[in-house]
Amino acid sequence: MKSPVLLWILRIIPALIMLQTLFFKFSASAESVYIFTTLGVEPWGRILSGMMELIAGILLLIPGKTVYGAIIGAGVMAGAIMSHLTILGIEVMGDGGQLFIYALITFVCCAILVFINKGQLFSLLKKQS
Repeated sequence: MKSPVLLWILRIIPALIMLQTLFFKFSASAESVYIFTTLGVEPWGRILSGMMELIAGILLLIPGKTVYGAIIGAGVMAGAIMSHLTILGIEVMGDGGQLFIYALITFVCCAILVFINKGQLFSLLKKQS
């Protein structure tokens, strides 16, 4: 049986992480601008990433829509993790790897939520065919 408390913890943690970083993305903080400039997608990548994280964070907190937020969140965080591993490095501007760790935590929580809610996805796919 799925624990409602555990499910809410798995929703709240990634939602808080993604929603907390929006200020830095939307205010064009030096660290965000550096990251997306290094990736070659400043400013549109920063803004698009922020919009996707906003949507994912909201959907994660709506029980019937959690799986959609988890899919979006996992996708965005997979991109962030790959960017850290291939271009940025684990540590960015002396953050001690904090952004990388947040991306990992968010990805893992979202992946677990997708797995837990896979039945909802399968029923949606059956309706489409």
